[in-house]
Amino acid sequence: MMAMTRTQACRHMAKSAAHVASARLFSTAARAATTNAPTAKQLSSIIIPLKDAAAGAWWNNGSIIYLVQRVRSGSTLALGRQEKQQEEEADHSNSAVSVAGHGGGNKDDEEKAITSYWGVGPNKITKEDGTEWKWNCFRPWETYKADTSIDLQKHHVPTTLMDKMAYWTVKSFRWPTDLFFQRRYGCRAMMLETVAAVPGMVGGMLLHCKSLRRFEHSGGWIKALLEEAENERMHLMTFMEVAKPRWYERALVFAVQGVFFNAYFLGYMISPKFAHRMVGYLEEEAIHSYTEFLKELDKGNIENVPAPAIAIDYWQLPPNSTLRDVVIVVRADEAHHRDVNHFASDIHYNGRELKESPAPIGYH
Repeated sequence: MMAMTRTQACRHMAKSAAHVASARLFSTAARAATTNAPTAKQLSSIIIPLKDAAAGAWWNNGSIIYLVQRVRSGSTLALGRQEKQQEEEADHSNSAVSVAGHGGGNKDDEEKAITSYWGVGPNKITKEDGTEWKWNCFRPWETYKADTSIDLQKHHVPTTLMDKMAYWTVKSFRWPTDLFFQRRYGCRAMMLETVAAVPGMVGGMLLHCKSLRRFEHSGGWIKALLEEAENERMHLMTFMEVAKPRWYERALVFAVQGVFFNAYFLGYMISPKFAHRMVGYLEEEAIHSYTEFLKELDKGNIENVPAPAIAIDYWQLPPNSTLRDVVIVVRADEAHHRDVNHFASDIHYNGRELKESPAPIGYH
């Protein structure tokens, strides 16, 4: 008797549910087009009693199953409309950012568009006098005043077979360079710097990998060699403002750098002491080249133009500096690189590793 009463009650609830759903979902075509999905309260009043009924006959009734499907369909449609609207708003926002990032807005809008996602904004750096710092390739704390009092006449006399090989290897490079550039020292300096900036990067990279493999410190030599490479690169950026390279000179840079990089890489892998000794002699040749450059400037064969702005800021030169002043500080840098590489080679000759001796960081 109790079972019949429960079944009748469930049938009554189902009929009521069907009546509610019919009124909401099947009234007229116009009403169906404008009516939203049933609310959460109505869904609860329909679905929860069906779950609690626990009567298998109810789920065999096609109308009840159809009703639940229609309720779910209406809810999904409403959710789909909301998601579609959100996607359209997001697309509109992204298109606005894209336009700003591709020149559709002013500079401030572009910076905001670039930094809006990652939150990495451009630094606003000023000089000591409050004017804007305009160089992105180096920062004020990376500038310095060159030590021009360094001894330019120091020379490592080759005694061992390996030293002589390194010395004559560098000397063999000088003949084709003199033949090609002759007295065009601006272009000669530019070519020299494209080569001189390679050894520090290669040596620093190999020491970096060695430090990772052995789980040990490098004694600061990674940073010292990378400083050398960066300093040589700044020499190139400076002389680019003075000597405008021709197309065949640019092509020559590609060829020379490609050969020299791979050759020096293999040489450093085989014998670091030979590699550093060769760079020491290469820097000695650089000192000689810049000395000849100064002689041509003093003779008036090369115009002593005002120093490039990048050189004035990088070496902290006076505002009225000239090309001659730039050559002097560049030559001093090369003398410091000469000492660093001969010193590194001497460490290896003593049977020690570079990490065992503190690196001359900041010794340009």
